[in-house]
Amino acid sequence: MDDGVEVWRGGVATWECDAMGHLNVGFYVAKCMEGLAGLAAELGMPHAFAPAAGSTLVVREQHIRFLREARPGAPLIMTAGVVEIGECEARVLTLLRHRGGELAASFQTVVAHVTARDARPFPWPHRVRTRAQALRVAVPPQAAPRSLGLEPVTSLASRARADQLGLPRTALGAVRAADCDAFGRMRTEQVMARISDGIPHLLEAPGPQADGAKRPGGAALEYRLIHLDWPRAGDRVELRSGASGGDARFRKFTHWLLDPDSGRAWGVAEAIAASFDLDTRKIVTLGAAALAQADARVVAGLSL
Repeated sequence: MDDGVEVWRGGVATWECDAMGHLNVGFYVAKCMEGLAGLAAELGMPHAFAPAAGSTLVVREQHIRFLREARPGAPLIMTAGVVEIGECEARVLTLLRHRGGELAASFQTVVAHVTARDARPFPWPHRVRTRAQALRVAVPPQAAPRSLGLEPVTSLASRARADQLGLPRTALGAVRAADCDAFGRMRTEQVMARISDGIPHLLEAPGPQADGAKRPGGAALEYRLIHLDWPRAGDRVELRSGASGGDARFRKFTHWLLDPDSGRAWGVAEAIAASFDLDTRKIVTLGAAALAQADARVVAGLSL
């Protein structure tokens, strides 16, 4: 199957890895966003992310599958193409592979063609539509949704709703200028990084241990991230998170990124994660007692 055109080539730095010893989810997304700039250039928008651009692409949402670990020093290659294109939006596919061809991660990203300064959607130019047809790709089975859907979402996320559900605060801070793109909007990878940084607070109490794992850890397998608005430098962000389901092998978590001042939602995400043996580097299963403990932490009514 045609993977599209190469848009990025590089590797994994040690400082991009987390306590589990593999590439952190925030840096996966950072590499994907570099690849998106490469795809924009292939579509006839080589300066879409430059400060002087008149139009650019904003990410509406992303679906991510993490399929094979990327550890320090691993060489990686990224290809991309267009799955479908509408009047102002497109769904694009990005595939991140190890040098041997094994798929490390896949990204289905919905982007909108917008004015650079105020993010107002407007139709794609003819040259982009023409080029998009030449860059059409199909989503391979490994990149298709597995445990998370892609159906439209009307989010109920708010600070008031988080308080009602008793969702714990897992991150709090302000958006820095360095967190923003050339147009002053918080970058997608920074949103993912905030979610990742909050995970230890979500799991700060003694959690369920996987059977047989001497050094248990965790690994994200699938994510869906939806942007509802874009914070700018100086805005504050608060993350509220909770468990929202799962079974003995795979657990679901839901995250709400909120404006602590207005109470509205900047974005929402849900993730599928698994317990992970740091020695064997394999997913492990929760025993009956651990599963009961995990199920007791599920927040009823929590969704995107």
